[in-house]
Amino acid sequence: MTRPIRTLIVDDESAARDVLRLLLGGDGEIAIAGECGDGIEALDQLRRLRPELVFLDVQMPGMDGLAVLGALEEAELPVVVFVTAWDQHAVKAFELHAVDYLLKPFDDARFHRALARAKERVRLGQLGALAGPLLATLKALEPPGGERWLERLVVREEGRSLVVPLAEVDWIEARGDYLRVHAGKTIHLLRGTMKELDRQLNPAHFLRIHRSTIVRLARVRELKPYLRGDYLVILGDGTRLRLARGLRPRVEAALGLAP
Repeated sequence: MTRPIRTLIVDDESAARDVLRLLLGGDGEIAIAGECGDGIEALDQLRRLRPELVFLDVQMPGMDGLAVLGALEEAELPVVVFVTAWDQHAVKAFELHAVDYLLKPFDDARFHRALARAKERVRLGQLGALAGPLLATLKALEPPGGERWLERLVVREEGRSLVVPLAEVDWIEARGDYLRVHAGKTIHLLRGTMKELDRQLNPAHFLRIHRSTIVRLARVRELKPYLRGDYLVILGDGTRLRLARGLRPRVEAALGLAP
């Protein structure tokens, strides 16, 4: 008997996940490996579970579906069926690069056609072969004239998803497998790594000052000499953060302090 195809469902709307779970659950060739409602969790599950197939919502707060795929190496990419409510312009981009998609709201017949194509690609071992079309789609859907920077983070707290605008974030620190997001007097826990988050933040607003610390430039009040040539970054609320010696020129330039 052929082994079931490990499948991941990613959508920030619980009702949409329910629909996909119901439709996929009726197919004996599919094994649902997991579900997630935001991009950060999706990236983690893609790397941990290594599903062969993913139904991926394009529009999610914080880290959207395109950013999730952009953070993966080509060898980590599964077969992807995009789920989107985007307009026909975006749909044409999917069609141009031969990438499967479901345009919300979709009917059962459309779903099963997309699923049949996706299963065939998995069986033929075309996971890596689809990296080119996938990455081409990402490029085609980039907004003209600029990068895709995060505008908000989605954190899980007490069984709910909380949206934290980046404009409210003062600084971020790494703690094991989690990030501690400091927003005023509130601290949020976000699963992920500094490397992944740093590449998604607008460098005009956020800067990494240490391997375990990112600060919002607008919150920095001063750089203060510390011990043996080291410096501290002092925030407006008095928070003192260590500045990695090798990053001092970059921080000074970003703050307009370079000679």
